[in-house]
Amino acid sequence: MEQQFAQFVLLLGVAVAIVVFFQRLHVPTSLGYLLVGVVVGPYTMGPVVDSQPVHALAEFGIVFLLFTIGLNFSLPQIHALRHVLLGLGTGQIVFSTVLVALVAWLAGVPPAAAFVIGAVFAQSSTTVISKQLAEQGEEMSRHGRLGTAMSVFQDVMAVPFLVIIPVLGRSPGAVELLSALGIATAKGALAFAAVFFVGRWVLRPFFHLVAERRSSELFTLTVLFVSLAAAWMSSELGLSMAFGGFLAGMVLGETEFRHQVEASIRPFRDVGLGLFFIGIGMLFDPATIPDIWHWALAGALLLMLSKIVIVAQIVRWSGVDPLTAWRTALMLAVGGEFGFALLAIALPAGAIDPQTSQIALTSVLLSIIAAPLLIRYNQAIARLFAGRSPPPDDPLPRVDPGAAGELRDHVVICGYGRIGQSVGHVLEEEDIPYVAVDLDSSRVREAAFAGEPVYYGDAGDPGVLDALGLATARLLIISHEDLAAARRALEHARSRRPELPVMVRTRDESHVDELRAAGATEVVPETLEAGLMIAAQALFLLNVPLGRIMRRVQEQRAERYRLLRGYFQGDVIAQADDGRDGDRLRSIVLSDASPAVGRTLSEFELPGVVVTALVRGGQRILRPAGDAGLEAGDTLVLFGAPDDLQKGESTLLG
Repeated sequence: MEQQFAQFVLLLGVAVAIVVFFQRLHVPTSLGYLLVGVVVGPYTMGPVVDSQPVHALAEFGIVFLLFTIGLNFSLPQIHALRHVLLGLGTGQIVFSTVLVALVAWLAGVPPAAAFVIGAVFAQSSTTVISKQLAEQGEEMSRHGRLGTAMSVFQDVMAVPFLVIIPVLGRSPGAVELLSALGIATAKGALAFAAVFFVGRWVLRPFFHLVAERRSSELFTLTVLFVSLAAAWMSSELGLSMAFGGFLAGMVLGETEFRHQVEASIRPFRDVGLGLFFIGIGMLFDPATIPDIWHWALAGALLLMLSKIVIVAQIVRWSGVDPLTAWRTALMLAVGGEFGFALLAIALPAGAIDPQTSQIALTSVLLSIIAAPLLIRYNQAIARLFAGRSPPPDDPLPRVDPGAAGELRDHVVICGYGRIGQSVGHVLEEEDIPYVAVDLDSSRVREAAFAGEPVYYGDAGDPGVLDALGLATARLLIISHEDLAAARRALEHARSRRPELPVMVRTRDESHVDELRAAGATEVVPETLEAGLMIAAQALFLLNVPLGRIMRRVQEQRAERYRLLRGYFQGDVIAQADDGRDGDRLRSIVLSDASPAVGRTLSEFELPGVVVTALVRGGQRILRPAGDAGLEAGDTLVLFGAPDDLQKGESTLLG
């Protein structure tokens, strides 16, 4: 007992050291856990930790992971996503498994092992994909959302493999195999029916009873009991424990306790998954690399190339544009954690021999190592393939480079989603010309059919922006959520038109400073505006006077938006009902007799006053520099308190 305790302490110490090091290098922690398993495993020099307790605890991690996935994929959600996920996700899993299994079988691998390799290679890492996309600011892009959704659906589709693979090791004959698969399928249906009906009639009232006690300790204990009880029932039926955990999570995902259940199980899931990856690392034998490296490299290439081609084609068949299809395929080319889980199940079941499992394990590891490069440069690589794709039968309205000369004093909108459409409709009501660009082919077709000036193209492409008349535009609005494309558009806009106002929409305030540094005139965080509106409505319901509410909202905006420095004298917001006089804007015109004519702003002391704009000859210059020369007829927009404005006006006008 003392020896096992010492080994476990050693395991945790090595895990903490390696995971901290990997996080500092921004490397996925799953690779760190794998390295921990290699270091303390039986195939390397140094301390050796008994793998049996680790594998026993790691199985709970897989149960909790499937339980969490089940929480997010209840029956109504799966039914709502059936057209997109069931078609694309199922097609990718089936085609990838069949193709890889066929290649492995032709290479001399036994049929059962070939099927296992196909199932392993069909998985993708949701953890690696989501983490890399978040670092690149592409998690809300179209290819990012599509790739993440498909990778999560792969995790769900791994559940049937959890049922089938253990059977493959017990049934070598074709007739016996079909019979065993039929029995396993029947057992799976029985387990689903049992958990589903028990959950509907028992779990919901049971959790209501537990929640009434208002004890987080009791609630967490109940969550552990339900997930492990479902796993035990599935195991008693001869199925995988993880399958039972998935069913229990799917049933609880339809209840009002879903979010609290997920929060309660998350610490156990994360620790269990760490032990699972450590257990996988213990299976890795570095001594076999000299004998299998060429097969492992070939397997990694087969894994990535087959998935790239298959995913790109099925996504294209669904009507998605070629560039987005190839970018999605490059993200899903990486191997996944569930591939390791399937290997861990197949090896003790006898469905695959140790050497073949080493080749498959090393192939998945190589693909995960290559994943950050594929995902980081997905756009550049995708352009190489998308350029060769044949045009669709129904051609999209594309930007005509020759039409740029016809556009004058218009607004360019990058991204025509709900925000871009709202802006475009307001501009149309004000008779302000605009042109928009978007990468959603169906959205562009519908908008163009309705007569709106929307074209298909990448808003981050300098050529597209030039074709939209960037050189003669009055304003550039970036309303999409693709941070990388926004950076590219800002860089090009600042190189071509440094004086052009650029407004950028972002989801929250985390990227405001970065976008402003890149050249954005103003950044509008969506969550900030939503929060202000909720706060304003709350104050109104609390009987706070309307004038005071509007002033509070204006103060909050003025703190965050550089363009909203205040309000003019006649603004109703300035007339707050509490009698206080706030900062405001005032416009003054320099006459020929003004002492400021012929001098610069830096020559005047204007305490408490900020010059927010200079208007000359109809051109508005925001935040004029201190060395800007002043001329007769210039209009200066001053911001400050009333007394300071009066003094500043006297100084400038004499």
